[in-house]
Amino acid sequence: MAGPALPYDRTYHLLGRFDKIRSMVQDERPDVFEAHSPYLATAALVRCGRQAAKVRTAFWHADHLGAYVEPALARLLGERVAEVVANQLWTWARALLAPFDAIFVAGVAQAEKLRSAGVRRVIHVPFGVDVRLFQPGARSEARKRELTRGAPGTLLVGVGRFAVEKRWDVVLDAFGRLRKDAPVTLLLFGDGPERERLVRRAPPGVHFADFEKDRGKLASALASADMLVHPCPYETFGLAVAEAVACGVPVVVPDKGGARESADPSCSEVYRSLDADACAAAIERLLARGGPDLDARALDAAARVPTVDQHFARVLSVYDSLLHKC
Repeated sequence: MAGPALPYDRTYHLLGRFDKIRSMVQDERPDVFEAHSPYLATAALVRCGRQAAKVRTAFWHADHLGAYVEPALARLLGERVAEVVANQLWTWARALLAPFDAIFVAGVAQAEKLRSAGVRRVIHVPFGVDVRLFQPGARSEARKRELTRGAPGTLLVGVGRFAVEKRWDVVLDAFGRLRKDAPVTLLLFGDGPERERLVRRAPPGVHFADFEKDRGKLASALASADMLVHPCPYETFGLAVAEAVACGVPVVVPDKGGARESADPSCSEVYRSLDADACAAAIERLLARGGPDLDARALDAAARVPTVDQHFARVLSVYDSLLHKC
């Protein structure tokens, strides 16, 4: 359904045609009404009425309070006062999610936040990876040479939206601080409103690829890299990190947010979030660990990544249980 684009990131659109949504729901008469936003999608669900579906569920995809509100409060009020205010604001989530019979959350930390705010019926179900594409066999030395433009040495990759809350500035600054005893290339996949600023900020050795729509090509890029580096401490899950792990690639992640939950300690390094020096040190630690033992541990971790089939089996089992109670 068409809707006006948001001014900051025009790839996102507002879901405002509640009349069309209500008409569609009435025509389809669904067993389950699934909302993927706690704001306008919730409003649409309420407008459709309780009789619109037997079961109403929500997926909590984004930590907007953690990504936008809490950092702003910290700057204005200081860390301690901001934490108290933010804890009160989290109770707002309880009201937003009250109409739902189940709330799915992909990350453990986010599930705990919601439960602490008094939200009921929270169900933790990690997102799944398409392991038919994202798997160690997708690795190719020819693909690595293509990605590094023929430059020898180590290939680091990052994948995600180039938006302010993703904090790619941390990775760029960390890369600029590396003590490069050997050639290292950083390749970032993605697009977004901050792209031009990031390109201007990038140190030598950084290349920007476009948003890769071909999932097979993205999988081969991840599998052919030596390491994935991720900056955002506000992820509710961190799908790009999970996909890299599924490809048998070691990862460097911040110590907060859902990205850390996908990182196996045996083949990853964790750094203090939003600290470029700490990120650079973590990259260097993982580079120093490189070798057959690290590769073997990364392959073991790849075999434990949750799959798409496992994700949907869990979600559908919850739906089955809820529908039997109707």
